[in-house]
Amino acid sequence: MTGPQRRTQLLGIGRGLFALRGLDGTTIEEIAATAGVSKPVIYEHFGSKDGLYRQVVEYEFHILLASINDALAEDAKPRVLVERAALALLSYIEDRTDGFRILMRDAPPSQPEGAFSTLLSQVTARVEHILEDELARRGFSPADGAMYAQMLVGMVAMTGQWWQGSRTPDKREVAAHLVNLAWNGLTGLQKDPEIRSEG
Repeated sequence: MTGPQRRTQLLGIGRGLFALRGLDGTTIEEIAATAGVSKPVIYEHFGSKDGLYRQVVEYEFHILLASINDALAEDAKPRVLVERAALALLSYIEDRTDGFRILMRDAPPSQPEGAFSTLLSQVTARVEHILEDELARRGFSPADGAMYAQMLVGMVAMTGQWWQGSRTPDKREVAAHLVNLAWNGLTGLQKDPEIRSEG
């Protein structure tokens, strides 16, 4: 195996074990044995178990952030952007379950407040900007935008955590109901909401 191939292998093994047992529940010996290497090989690539964990978290963090940023970057109405962002999170959970478990679990030393909290803060800032015009049109103050962005992102994040374990209903249906609640409120809920975006 080349150096980059070995590094990729160790990241994959680390991701699987960290998702299953967490940072504290995983040993460097277990990672080495699963990879079929000696412990010094892991130290050579990552410096320590914490170094490997930090790299796994940063990799997953950037994949999820890029996915949500891509969903929010397109030119579309705010409602459609919210749909796309919700679908981006649910798709990440579906495709990279181990990564999501890690982001939700232990905070790496480089992000003591937690990787998922850091990600949500960045996404909230983007959502606040997207909601500005819509809220201003309805007579809300700029300060309200920050509060509503927190509420919206929190609702999507908590639903994603719940959906990770159940996987039903289908992610498109979950996203449609999320946006239905966010956009219409409890008094304006539609009985059979549908996704209006293409994704």
